[in-house]
Amino acid sequence: MPNVRDDPGSMSTSGNPWIEICPGIKRRTVAHGASMYQMLAQLDAGSRMPPHQHPQEQIVHVLKGRMRLIVEGTPHELTAGQTFYLAGNVPHGVETIEETSVLDTFSPPREDLLAQDVKARAA
Repeated sequence: MPNVRDDPGSMSTSGNPWIEICPGIKRRTVAHGASMYQMLAQLDAGSRMPPHQHPQEQIVHVLKGRMRLIVEGTPHELTAGQTFYLAGNVPHGVETIEETSVLDTFSPPREDLLAQDVKARAA
């Protein structure tokens, strides 16, 4: 893969586990570096992620499927090929309309998710 760096500050998906975020939604780290983190999320049809927020900026890119991204209470329906930018600390949640795959990019990195990866690999 030409876009995977081999230095100690980043990781590719090889060796990264799928981790359940909530019922019907799981994620796997794709890569990370000093200022960015990227993950793949698989969402079952009808799954829901409750409203949450984090200090990182986030770019949501729908690879396949259809979902409703609810940002500060306002729903935004997204389909394959569409992208949505979220500023840091903006409350958002998800309702999945059909099976969906999403590529999420965060800046700065999600240290909490990286710590979950380490814990899951050690288990």
